[in-house]
Amino acid sequence: VRVLHLKENIASLARLLASTSHGGFPVVCRPKPDHAEVFQGTIKRLELCMLLENEHIFEPETNDESFSSSHPLSYEKIALEKLPNLSRLTMLLNRYTTDPRYQQLFINLEPYINKSAMSVQAHFSLQRTYIIFRTLGLRHLTVVDLQNRVVGVITRKDLMPLPLEERLRLQLAPQ
Repeated sequence: VRVLHLKENIASLARLLASTSHGGFPVVCRPKPDHAEVFQGTIKRLELCMLLENEHIFEPETNDESFSSSHPLSYEKIALEKLPNLSRLTMLLNRYTTDPRYQQLFINLEPYINKSAMSVQAHFSLQRTYIIFRTLGLRHLTVVDLQNRVVGVITRKDLMPLPLEERLRLQLAPQ
């Protein structure tokens, strides 16, 4: 599973976006230095792309986990349905992955993640998962273990055979 951290390196984030087509990513953090990383929420690919178009929110690496986030972007600025300029984004991702300056810069994702994102336990019922997808209109759902560590992501496409199976069962059921 490709996960992001609350404090993410610009160059590695650009490499991730350039090398995958995932629509969203789970975000994790380590509550204490000796603890495992736990699920915090999710962030959409489009939101990440919009954040990367705003270099003024990048910050140098800090030793502590605190970030200034003095001027976070407004919700309206990052909540888009589609990218306004794909060629500009491609150029930016290329610059962020090749220019060494961006190895030293980070972005604080905390103000932008969906902290109320749904997740399911690893052994959750597939039928109930399907119902959650249908009723909430989700595209992806984070799968966690009993300690709330991310172990996977299930997408709508993963559940595509279920509607067919459901229709067949209804048709084959005794009239």
